[in-house]
Amino acid sequence: MPADLRAECRLRHDIHAGARSLFEVLRQPNEIEEIRAGMVEDCIRQHSGEYRRRALWERLPRKVMCQTFKAIIEYLLESGKIAIDAQDRVCWIYDPEFTWWYLAREDLRIR
Repeated sequence: MPADLRAECRLRHDIHAGARSLFEVLRQPNEIEEIRAGMVEDCIRQHSGEYRRRALWERLPRKVMCQTFKAIIEYLLESGKIAIDAQDRVCWIYDPEFTWWYLAREDLRIR
């Protein structure tokens, strides 16, 4: 088995086994992925609490692959910048001064 194929199989196994978070398993993001992540963050900030994940993905100013979008959402959830509320809407919660207030609300939940 070639080394590249072996590495890809191990990557898929680690992701599916849940051994590590997706961003810990993925290679370092390149400049284009960082720009897209910033675009997604800006869109979430502007439309906080308005859209669910799929609707937000469809309304991004530029197209992003679904897998990339899911990885960005997972990273933002893990870093505590967004939360998913009871209606499954994406909410921007990163504000160092008021984060404690949002986390105390029962109608918001972090997955």
